[in-house]
Amino acid sequence: MKEMEPFKLLVSHEKAKETILKTCIPIDRIENISIAGASGRVLASDVKANRSVPPFERSAMDGYAVIAEDTFGADESEIKLELDGVIHAGEVSDQEVSRGHCIQIATGSPMPSGANSVVMVEYTERHEDRILVTRPVYPGANVSKKGEDIVEGDLVLTTGAWLTPAKIGTLAALGWTHVDVFGRPRIAVIPTGEEIVAPGENLNPGQIYDVNSFTLEAILQAHGAQVDRFGIVGDDYSALKDTIEKALHYDMVVLSGGSSVGEKDLLAGILGDVGEVLFHGVQIKPGKPTLYGVAQSTPVFGMPGYPTSCLSNAYIFLVPAVRQMGRQPPAHQKTVLAKISKRLVSASGRMQFLTVRIRNGIAHPVYKHSGAITSMATADGYIILPINLDVIEEGDSVEVTLFE
Repeated sequence: MKEMEPFKLLVSHEKAKETILKTCIPIDRIENISIAGASGRVLASDVKANRSVPPFERSAMDGYAVIAEDTFGADESEIKLELDGVIHAGEVSDQEVSRGHCIQIATGSPMPSGANSVVMVEYTERHEDRILVTRPVYPGANVSKKGEDIVEGDLVLTTGAWLTPAKIGTLAALGWTHVDVFGRPRIAVIPTGEEIVAPGENLNPGQIYDVNSFTLEAILQAHGAQVDRFGIVGDDYSALKDTIEKALHYDMVVLSGGSSVGEKDLLAGILGDVGEVLFHGVQIKPGKPTLYGVAQSTPVFGMPGYPTSCLSNAYIFLVPAVRQMGRQPPAHQKTVLAKISKRLVSASGRMQFLTVRIRNGIAHPVYKHSGAITSMATADGYIILPINLDVIEEGDSVEVTLFE
């Protein structure tokens, strides 16, 4: 039987994060996918314009294609032009605009030969086949030139670009249907422990439902990962070792439970046998029993079994790691200032991440204990109590990092 052993050397929050990011290497796999599903992906090759946008000179307004010089003085005297026809959206006209004449034109339609500007319909009056112009235009007014947006041959997007909806629209404007992107991190999430069962199954005395694998799957997917959630593995050395070894072809392995120092907390020993433990125990609360190492070049996380600790550490350690592997920009963390509702005393010797709910500018602590999932579910964000801070007095201003 494995004996219980205390944690030895706890690493700092900063050292733990540094160690993780040094070993979570950005993915080199490249996929060619439809632009319809490319939003939020990372571009894997440069995009050069294979055509100009717009590909022809076109009207920027609904109105009348004219020779600008015919409109000069329209704001001082009555100027009427002969209407020769209509160009609807998507049509091309072979008519030529001559002096004293005009053609009705829709926004986006190709400019007819001879015309050099467009009078907006708001500045005209129609009298049968004659158009009264009430305001002059200058040459080129309300006309988009060919290549005004993009010129053929331009470097439009570069490798590593985060594909936003606007960038997807740019690809569509160039006529692209597919694009090269870097693969998403493939992550194995493995719940462990004799005391947990899958939701929907009957609970025996002493058992609880598996919370962590579902919350981990959700947060990892929200940050661009492809997740395979494994079945629950009991506290058996051979079964755990076999499952971990089979999962090492993934880009990352994340286990929940079994990372502490109890008799049945086996992960540290198994990871030491199949790879290398880089740290076991972090100077933070909640989440001290966090395990991290590498096996066959695959990062392996051992997350605390308590739901609050597990989910808190997912935000602190997993999200930056997964986003780096997926070549995504760092997650934007929004912060707000609020006044704390009660006096707080820091946990001695550990950085504390305290969940809070904000109401009318007041931050109310909602942390109960590491096993209470509602500590996260009812929270708007968290405040950090540094190691060197002993007390925060009621009414002091605190910075709250908001959850997504």
